[in-house]
Amino acid sequence: MSNNIEKRIFQSSLELRSNEESGTSLIVGQASVFNVRSENLGGFREVIMPGAFDDVLADDVRCLLNHDGNFILGRTKSGTLRLSVDEEALNYEADAPDTQTIKDLVIAPLKRGDIDQSSFAFRVARDGDKWDEDEDGVLVRTVHRISKLFDVSPVTFPAYPDTKVSARSLEAYKEALAEHRQKIINQKGARERFLQLISC
Repeated sequence: MSNNIEKRIFQSSLELRSNEESGTSLIVGQASVFNVRSENLGGFREVIMPGAFDDVLADDVRCLLNHDGNFILGRTKSGTLRLSVDEEALNYEADAPDTQTIKDLVIAPLKRGDIDQSSFAFRVARDGDKWDEDEDGVLVRTVHRISKLFDVSPVTFPAYPDTKVSARSLEAYKEALAEHRQKIINQKGARERFLQLISC
């Protein structure tokens, strides 16, 4: 995948249901949960805001096992993957292929509880995030608009999040913050010099 694609993993709702009409397995999960601060992503934490996915729900999105294109579980274009958003999360529902490979690699581990996390691959829109420092000095990235949703994925093992893109954004924020702080210091120094002048 291109290096401007990010991935996030959530410990969220993921379950297996039976599709009564077709008799096949239905994978139901939350790809992203809103208003929840992430774990440490390498120097910052992240919050996905409600409305972040509003522009991408019509994208041609895949449901993959572990973001692996060799194991496709559904696709919005074919109607075998359905996305929806509520006040809590970006939800997905995939009609799993009725093949022995998928039964062995996905369905059986889901039934056993071995797979219990979801992930999504995305691209943040230009100016689609905001950086802040909270009262404890923790840097927080708030994502309010995503420009592209590539896939949603049940994942077997949470690899360290791909944060190269957000790390670049973080560095830009730190540089801007340092410049802002330097301006305040310069302004304070100029004010003190001015006060010294007029007090003479």
